[in-house]
Amino acid sequence: MALRLAEKPAESARKLFGTDGIRGVANVHPMTGEMMLQLGRALASLIKRGNHRHRVVIGKDTRLSGYMLETALASGLCSMGVDVLLCGPLPTPAISNLTVSMRADAGAVISASHNPYQDNGIKFFSRDGFKLPDETEAEIEDLIANDKLDHLRPTAQSIGRAWRIDDAQGRYIVYAKNTFPRSLTLEGLTIVVDCGHGAAYRVAPAVLQELGARVIIIGNQPDGKNINKGFGALHPETMCKTVIKCGANLGIALDGDADRLIVADERGKIVDGDAVMAICGIDLIRRKALPKKTVVSTVMSNMGLDQAIEKAGGKVVRTRVGDRYVVEAMRKNGYTFGGEQSGHLIFLENATTGDGIVAALALLSVMVQSGKPMSELAKCMEVFPQAQLGLLVKSKPELGSLSDVMRAIRDAEKKLGKEGRVLVRYSGTEPKVRVLVEGPDQKIIDGFAAQIGGELKKAIGA
Repeated sequence: MALRLAEKPAESARKLFGTDGIRGVANVHPMTGEMMLQLGRALASLIKRGNHRHRVVIGKDTRLSGYMLETALASGLCSMGVDVLLCGPLPTPAISNLTVSMRADAGAVISASHNPYQDNGIKFFSRDGFKLPDETEAEIEDLIANDKLDHLRPTAQSIGRAWRIDDAQGRYIVYAKNTFPRSLTLEGLTIVVDCGHGAAYRVAPAVLQELGARVIIIGNQPDGKNINKGFGALHPETMCKTVIKCGANLGIALDGDADRLIVADERGKIVDGDAVMAICGIDLIRRKALPKKTVVSTVMSNMGLDQAIEKAGGKVVRTRVGDRYVVEAMRKNGYTFGGEQSGHLIFLENATTGDGIVAALALLSVMVQSGKPMSELAKCMEVFPQAQLGLLVKSKPELGSLSDVMRAIRDAEKKLGKEGRVLVRYSGTEPKVRVLVEGPDQKIIDGFAAQIGGELKKAIGA
């Protein structure tokens, strides 16, 4: 199956927002206190409908810059007469959940997810817990760029207030536990949890411990500067070694904002994100709990996922890269399960966005009920060899305009035929172009990826 997706940059219609909010170096445009204040004012302007006291829930990860940006965002919201509920460090999906459960008008998460600590970012949720659509993000940019809010200055008692939600962590822990079948327990299991020194460093271990597991916790000592450093989903080797050392049944590594996970089996071997989707998807099909027997994934998912789901009687539909686009396809078509190869898994009946902890519990429920070790469950999917590159670029012109690059892509597609595919796309969150080549022979696809990457370097390499 040959496939080329030469996407335009996802941010082409917007200057601030990428595929997952806004990101950049903290205290450098656009991730400055001044911009946070303006974003708060713009968001407040869009959500203020009716005469009730409007409220926004704000959470963050463990980055040092979170204090600065959180304060500025809250100030902007309060200056427009909106109240602010501060939750402190919590996973991104926890803020989505709290926004809905507390009947807030919007939610905001200050996090750069897997980026290094000196970066930060922000993403917004609407009152229904889903990420803001592209059109609303464009409205926010327009309000800021054209100074449309300067004349709006509430005074006296119309100014908003801010206070902390002391039991925010407990609320999320209860919610997450309730997604796990009440008839099951994790007693007898030893689970390594690598929190990546990120937002879930308290709640993730608590959820698993309260369900009965023996939990070995690593990456749970955040100092503001060590998020994702040597631990977590970006560095699963630490988790893998701990699984082997402790004889654990499973390893779970979370990223900085805990909306995705990486899994290791009892042998310390990484279970591919697509394999995790296959395990859960096949289980849902078996239980007749998957509407239209359809799993939603992105164009990055391995061809082996399609084969595994089709063998179980289902099908896979694909979207552009980004968990928000997976969710959009699910909501539009009545699907309830999907995700990304990177570890974002969305169980729409339980959550409105990717949730690493909820996904881990879903996987554990399959493992407990089957009585099989994770290595055995992972055999449900045969992974096709992949070659992937991520190259820094100085600009993002349309790929179709790069003749030498397109020639290399066409050559690879022609030689792979129906037994492979080629995907070249720009990152929506970083100044990078990503190359993926999939096929039956690793050496051959490595050569194709290197050839395409070489042409990209010559054309637009940083």
